[in-house]
Amino acid sequence: MLIFVAIFLVTVLAPQQPPTASYSPVQDGYPHGDPPYLLEAGWEPLLNGKDLSGWKACDANAKSEWFTTAAVRFEPFLGPTQLNGRPGASGVILNSRTGRTANICTERSFGDVEVYLEFMLAKGSNSGIYLQSLYEIQIFDSWGATGAPTTSDGGAIYHQWIDERGVGGSAPLVNASRRPGEWQTYQAWFRAPRFDASGKKTAPAHFLRVLFNGQLVQKDVDVAGPTRAHLEIPEAAQNPLMIQGDHGPVALRNIYVRPLRPIVVR
Repeated sequence: MLIFVAIFLVTVLAPQQPPTASYSPVQDGYPHGDPPYLLEAGWEPLLNGKDLSGWKACDANAKSEWFTTAAVRFEPFLGPTQLNGRPGASGVILNSRTGRTANICTERSFGDVEVYLEFMLAKGSNSGIYLQSLYEIQIFDSWGATGAPTTSDGGAIYHQWIDERGVGGSAPLVNASRRPGEWQTYQAWFRAPRFDASGKKTAPAHFLRVLFNGQLVQKDVDVAGPTRAHLEIPEAAQNPLMIQGDHGPVALRNIYVRPLRPIVVR
């Protein structure tokens, strides 16, 4: 009996091992409470909590006025189209005092990847996160919009621009936008385009899932080619991430990535 009790106590009280990189108990394409980087192993931050190391202006000739700030201030009555912050060491970034500056890219490149990030918009503002600097998940103030969502709304996979018109894209399944001045979240599962030995593309870029504020807005979406305002680089197995900085005030924090894993079908 004493041996049995001892074995039971060792089993129950022993510290639980962290999840291994090969399995995720919550990898099913749905939200599970806290941000995924707090729940699972394998996530890596792209902001170091101090400065913009690891990021640069995508255009080498452009001046980037992005800065880190300890806090972001939003004035819903006195200045709803602005976001303000005081420069200082932090893991929060803001696209200048005017909200119009250079697009920024990671110095690293990524292929198949999962991305999590948090952002804040001023009223009427517009930005985007470009997977591989080519395929945009639209960041837009769609709060209060009453019509059917379009490929220009928050949560959309933005359209291509061909012959002076929008082509393709994928409107969000729902309008999940929060009010301007509130922090919002994206989580995306992205598969890079495929190429054969000769460099010919054999499969397009593909979004397996996109969650916007915890709501499913994209599922199994192919992207035929680079979307509007993409970085002028060729499609490839790996490319940097890009954040749009010239369309209005936007702040970001908690930008995390990890290698893409299969989604568990429940």
